[in-house]
Amino acid sequence: MEAMIEENGPSTHEQCEVSSASQARQKLEGLLNKNMRIRMTDGRTLVGLFLCTDRDCNVILGSAHEFLKSTDMFSQGEPRVLGLAMIPGHHVVSIEVEADSLEDTQGFGDNH
Repeated sequence: MEAMIEENGPSTHEQCEVSSASQARQKLEGLLNKNMRIRMTDGRTLVGLFLCTDRDCNVILGSAHEFLKSTDMFSQGEPRVLGLAMIPGHHVVSIEVEADSLEDTQGFGDNH
């Protein structure tokens, strides 16, 4: 049996994975404290400040407001104030960053 020895450090494949992970981390860090709109599987929408996430895609929002799914186009209703909210990753349908909070975001491209 012959063992491979890497004399020049990690392989380029490993380096590519590390740089990709660090780019993703930088993008997430750039979104901290930005207003986000998260749609959930049950039709509710939560709007609040993005505080953190984890590897399971759970999201923590601060100063969150809950909007219920409206039954018709004209009844929106009053939002319910939640404060600090944790959204389980498996209930997230979509995440949008509100445009006004993106204006001062560094490194967030149009194609993301």
